[in-house]
Amino acid sequence: AALLLALQVRLVMKAHSFIRENVPRVLSSVKDKSGTLHIPRISQYLYFLFAPTLIYRDNYPRNPTIRWGYVATKFAQVLGSLFYAYYIFVRLCIPQFRNSSQETFNLRGLVLCIFNSILPGVLILFLVFFAFLHCWLNAFAEMLRFADRMFYK
Repeated sequence: AALLLALQVRLVMKAHSFIRENVPRVLSSVKDKSGTLHIPRISQYLYFLFAPTLIYRDNYPRNPTIRWGYVATKFAQVLGSLFYAYYIFVRLCIPQFRNSSQETFNLRGLVLCIFNSILPGVLILFLVFFAFLHCWLNAFAEMLRFADRMFYK
């Protein structure tokens, strides 16, 4: 459910950017009554939907070729990050709560379990952010030949 919500929020943000960028252009050409009406092509909109950006432009800087080795490396890093996050979860988080489920409930035990799971939880959070925001989006940017990758600057 959270994944669907995140996807819907992304699509709404992209639709807002598309409308905000194109409506003033269309209104100004109607106001000027200049016979040319600049409406984006469907291919431009579809490229924008898959490009790792929330700012609509008619044209983006593009690389001349796709580096398939780079794409494979990024997808391998995604898989490695997910396996490492699974390993951390299974080895460090689950045993904490498995032991507490066999005992009677006490607040001290629950607080200890939570505090013992904070560091592994933060590490898993960093791994998921690295896997998605860095590896996954860079792999798709490379496959789309999207050249504007100044996210970290």
